[in-house]
Amino acid sequence: MARNGGREHYRATAADQEAHQRARRPKPAKLALLPALRAVVEEKLALSWSPEQISGWLRRRFPSDSAMQISHEAIYLSLNDPRRRRAIDRRLTQRLRTGRPIRQPRAVRRSTGRGIIRDMVSISRRPAEVEDRTVPRHWEGDLVMGSRPSAIATLVERTSRFTAVVALPDGIKAEQVTPHLTRHLLGIPAPMRRTLTWDRGREMAEHRTITATTGMPVYLCKPRSPWQRGTNENTNRLLRQYLPKNADLRKYSQEDLDSIAAELNNRPRKIHGYRAPSEVTLTS
Repeated sequence: MARNGGREHYRATAADQEAHQRARRPKPAKLALLPALRAVVEEKLALSWSPEQISGWLRRRFPSDSAMQISHEAIYLSLNDPRRRRAIDRRLTQRLRTGRPIRQPRAVRRSTGRGIIRDMVSISRRPAEVEDRTVPRHWEGDLVMGSRPSAIATLVERTSRFTAVVALPDGIKAEQVTPHLTRHLLGIPAPMRRTLTWDRGREMAEHRTITATTGMPVYLCKPRSPWQRGTNENTNRLLRQYLPKNADLRKYSQEDLDSIAAELNNRPRKIHGYRAPSEVTLTS
């Protein structure tokens, strides 16, 4: 049989065509090929889970089933690439934290100091046990601003990342914040209240009243140092998915904010092996 013809030539050509098909770009999206996987991913996106949370949860939920696993980058690609429209409902980009159909690099935001507070206790005096998170029940907090002067307060437990969101219907001055914040802290069981770390904002001018009422020492961060309460900063970024910067946050009732907090507390977190904060037991 001729070297360049006949059956051997056919086999070589078929192999070349198969290799060519494998190398074509863009490849068919995994979500387009696996309807069951797509359904689960769309369900979790609709609950405002991030692609990374979905990917980690799937590995934990289906450890031996590769057909029910997908990387977070593959989810982003299906959402962001117009050529893959049939892979997933691209309207779900609205449920991402940014709400944007195209990924963009995060801008660096510079923080500013917000006044001097009398008799404040610096974070440098905070117990060393708070730093490594081995001892739970230490909290971080801050305000999340909407259209001024509207705001809400956030509280995050450092070990579990359990979150509470506090309505501030009266305003953001210390005498307006303190009653609502104190009431919410008193709703946390006493053994769960050890310390509170807060940004150095004027809303904490009555920190001594908070400490006297709740038994929680309040430690204030250094100026322009949001990383000193990084757990709370990360949580506040998650909340922007629900509470836009230009929204009047006074229209959200405490019930509304409790529902938002419940969603966050039931989302899987990478830091917990994709368990949710509500699943993390505080045993110390």
